[in-house]
Amino acid sequence: MAFGQLEDSQRPGRPISEINVTPLVDVMLVLVVIFILTAPILASSIKLDLPKSNVAAPKQALQTPHLMLVVDRAGQAYLDEQPVSTAELTQRFKQVALTNANTELHLRADQAAPYGRVAEALGAAQAAGLSRIGFVTEPAQPTLVPARR
Repeated sequence: MAFGQLEDSQRPGRPISEINVTPLVDVMLVLVVIFILTAPILASSIKLDLPKSNVAAPKQALQTPHLMLVVDRAGQAYLDEQPVSTAELTQRFKQVALTNANTELHLRADQAAPYGRVAEALGAAQAAGLSRIGFVTEPAQPTLVPARR
């Protein structure tokens, strides 16, 4: 391949038979980035009906270490996708707090989860020293206002 020439001076009129793969690589890299960003969102295997809130806004990137606590409809607690009992939950919170006290606890509780179980889990987190707790919700559907005529 000759650089600096747009046409072949020995054989005029012959089409260029080389494939430019730069656009293909660009598209593939964009797709990889999209899959990397959406995979953690789709990876949750616990089915929940999260409460809806108008102020819910997804974080762009998690900069601090976090721990995901899920409480399902039946009141079963899951810590990072693993079912845990109350004693195990308290013990894991203490371990995490000793390792890094700035760890955020992200609470994903089903709308129909027993309030007592959620309060119990939050109390265990606070007693262990985890003070940064975030409630994960789904954004509410915007209400459509009819246009004035």
